[in-house]
Amino acid sequence: MVSARCKMLVKEELKNLGLHYVFVDLGAVEVMENLTLAQREQFGKALQRSGLELMDDRKAILIEKIKNVIVELVHHSDEIPKENFSDYLSKKLDYDYTYLANLFSEVLGTTIEKFYINHKIERVKELIFYDELNISEIAWKLNYSSVAHLSNQFKKVTGLSPSHFKKLKIKSRVPIEEIGN
Repeated sequence: MVSARCKMLVKEELKNLGLHYVFVDLGAVEVMENLTLAQREQFGKALQRSGLELMDDRKAILIEKIKNVIVELVHHSDEIPKENFSDYLSKKLDYDYTYLANLFSEVLGTTIEKFYINHKIERVKELIFYDELNISEIAWKLNYSSVAHLSNQFKKVTGLSPSHFKKLKIKSRVPIEEIGN
């Protein structure tokens, strides 16, 4: 689950199945009942109809948690981590960053860093499009060390400078669920 909409869908499917949840968070659900195999299969099929997936594999769950931390940090939080991103992610998930990075790369064929950068650039596009912040404010908001760093990364990913992107008024954006996939 990578958005509030996904959480809402999961809650609705649980309700439809007569199940009660303790919490539904990005990438995690805890239900009050002990699910039977039939309920579990029913829930899994209901999620699939909504474009979601029920996961049991610990590695897949951990990868989803990595994605969710990134999505939450970039798209839904004003929190600016005081430490570098690898330390932040490591603390947040209580795993060594090297293990997380190797697992992510092995399974998805891309690095955590690229996934993170793609999300940051998509967020920059969104903020440019809505024209509420200038480039300096966007750089600060997304924890770039400088406007030059943001601009260089933006150009590397999109082929355009942020100012050129702004002039083009490009409206096509990538849904959160599809960034980095």
